[in-house]
Amino acid sequence: MRVIVLLCFMLLSVSSYCQGRIDGFYRGQGNTTLVLGYGYEDSKSYLIGREPSSLSRTLTYISVFASHGVLDNLDVQVSLPYLESDTNKSLQDISLFSKYRFYTKTTQNGQLQLSAALGFSTPINDYKIGGLNDIGQQATVIDTRAMAHYKWNSNWFVTVQSGFSYKLEEVSNSIPFVFKAGKATKNWYYDVYYDFQYAIGGIDYRGTPAPQNFRELGVSYHKVGATLYYNIFKNFGIYITYAHLLDGRNIFTGPSYGVGLVCNL
Repeated sequence: MRVIVLLCFMLLSVSSYCQGRIDGFYRGQGNTTLVLGYGYEDSKSYLIGREPSSLSRTLTYISVFASHGVLDNLDVQVSLPYLESDTNKSLQDISLFSKYRFYTKTTQNGQLQLSAALGFSTPINDYKIGGLNDIGQQATVIDTRAMAHYKWNSNWFVTVQSGFSYKLEEVSNSIPFVFKAGKATKNWYYDVYYDFQYAIGGIDYRGTPAPQNFRELGVSYHKVGATLYYNIFKNFGIYITYAHLLDGRNIFTGPSYGVGLVCNL
């Protein structure tokens, strides 16, 4: 049985609602997954450093994503979002990732898989920086990930991933962590997750020095969310996502909603 697994494909630097850059499932050699997504963020408060404020914003996005199974144990993927916040609207950062499954152990109750991933993202447009409606930090990023994925025979699973995000510009490096649990069957997929990012250093909004370089803001967050997917036809399905950014540093808090179409080739 081939299982379809979804990502949240909004790859933002200032306000991220993705649930990890990779997932614990592999497409299989020669198989390709294409995704078209739409999302809406309704933020009611901005954390100035770690202090809440009445600053708010709305943001919408359209994203395209493709993942291809080069080998049974090797996937490559690419994603590109278009974002709009007030008058700031642009294609944002293109993201390229590869992941490799280097260890598999089958037990009586299920299967354990260990994977490693390497990613690269960079802006493809000179979008504006310098305000709360920024759609990114114009950062070129090299991402590393290590991931453990366990799937029971009942189709329930848990996935844990972490790593290091190295920025080539003034943007703070960061450490991500994602825990995800759910169930993947022939026609249905659903999960819940916790997503955390810790920024190493960086300055706070409205702090010192002034005037500020918004690329130097340190962005941390705690976020929870869920995904629901239904396979309508053999190779075509739809999904909905919900996320809520609970707390953090120099970031908007509040809910985010997404829908999308998935096609398997």
